[in-house]
Amino acid sequence: MVTMTIAKAINEGLRAALAGDPKVLLMGEDIGKLGGVYRVTDGLQADFGPDRVVDSPLAESGIVGTAIGLAFRGYRTVCEIQFDGFVFPAFNQITTQLAKIHARSSGMLSAPVVIRIPYGGGIGSIEHHSESPEALFAHTAGLRIITPSNPHDAYWMIQQAVASNDPVIVFEPKRRYWLKGEVDTANPGLDPFTAQVLREGTDATIVAYGPLVPVALAAAEAAAEEGRSVEVIDLRSISPIDFDTVTTSVHKTGRLVVAHEAPTFGGIGGEIAARISERAFLSLEAPVIRVGGFHMPYPVAKVEEHYLPDIDKVLEALDRSLAY
Repeated sequence: MVTMTIAKAINEGLRAALAGDPKVLLMGEDIGKLGGVYRVTDGLQADFGPDRVVDSPLAESGIVGTAIGLAFRGYRTVCEIQFDGFVFPAFNQITTQLAKIHARSSGMLSAPVVIRIPYGGGIGSIEHHSESPEALFAHTAGLRIITPSNPHDAYWMIQQAVASNDPVIVFEPKRRYWLKGEVDTANPGLDPFTAQVLREGTDATIVAYGPLVPVALAAAEAAAEEGRSVEVIDLRSISPIDFDTVTTSVHKTGRLVVAHEAPTFGGIGGEIAARISERAFLSLEAPVIRVGGFHMPYPVAKVEEHYLPDIDKVLEALDRSLAY
């Protein structure tokens, strides 16, 4: 076991991928000499050279488009999008080209491209630097979407994404980059597209992913002080979603709260609520309750604490669920 931050774990995972396959490349804005805005790629260009860790122009569509072309030549490119809100110039490339190449070619072509996107708020920044656009991509078939909440998953998920023959988007919770934890560098553990039960419980289930997993765990701990037993599930994969693990939990607890930073309107929580209502209706003792951001542009930094879901909002949702 090695203790490291999420940022360092991603760095080490990328290092392992680069060392293990000469066809793996990194590409992005300021990822080379600077090491990226969050220094996630720090030192990689010095060790692997500018031909494999490529500082790109400020053109997200060019980054992704180039990666697609490289995929056809046998390369596996990891693209960094500097901030979540900067991905939209590449939205067309990702959703109309990258996601559809395999189906369009009847399986004859694959595009093993990884797109790293730091996402979410909590860093005192502004719109286009603090957004959670994961639902926009999850709606597009052909993309795999994962998000780590701890260093162990961060270390292994990035390597598993690079090894996948499908395009993978890795949403990295930027406000958790400095969260420390143990990494087992010899054992990857669960499949990256499988949810993980982090805390067992019997009274209610909280499902969260990425930056809100620590919030969900803290809420469960607070609820335990009041005698409530809350199960916490880290979804880990946003597309596909492991509905089996969530359904099994709801059959046991009878209540479900889904928490994410993104707005609840049209969000991943709505899809989970609908599926669980279909699959576990007779087990539900209360409606599925969603906790998330407001349906509005991301606010200025001085009021973002009122926008972001916190422990109190999750506990209030638990109270409403348990009141039925």
